[in-house]
Formats: sequence, structure tokens, C-alpha cells
Amino acid sequence: NYFALDMNLRDIKKDIEFFVAEFIDDCALFVALNPHKDSDEIVAIIDEAVDLYNDLKTRANHPEGPKKAYYNGLTKEMFEKLDELCEKLSAVVSKQE
Repeated sequence: NYFALDMNLRDIKKDIEFFVAEFIDDCALFVALNPHKDSDEIVAIIDEAVDLYNDLKTRANHPEGPKKAYYNGLTKEMFEKLDELCEKLSAVVSKQE
């Protein structure tokens, strides 16, 4: 049972790295494809994504309460926060077109 919990933690950490990195890559791609646009707002969104990444990784390493419920909540929160960041990115992109 301990091994299964460890696998979940490893998977959660990989998910955090993958999904947040993909979002940051999307932001960087927009900046690269639109060098003439003001990128300050995108950089601020990237900073938020990096802060999210650091917060999630720290919290994944220090669970509180029942681990399964904690990690499920952490994963849910990751997707909710990434959705919020995607909405911010979309607003900036559509404003600049």
C-alpha cells in the first residue's frame, strides 16, 4: 500500500510539472510569434504559473490530513488555477489581435 501511495505522489508531481510547463510553453510561444506585441501581461501570467508550480510542488511534498483526499484536492486545484490562467492568457491574446 505504501508503494501505491508513493506512485500516486510521483504521478502527481509529474502532472504538476507537465501541465504547468505546457501552459508556460503556450505563453512563451505567443510571445515568440508576436514579438512586436507588448509582452508584459504575458510575463506576469508566466510569473503566476511559476508561483503556482512552486506552491503545488511544496504542498505535494507536505500533505496534510488523509493523503488520498489531499492529493485529489491538490490535483483539482491545479486544474482550476490553470483554467483561470488560461482565461487570463486568452483575454490578453484576444485583446492584442
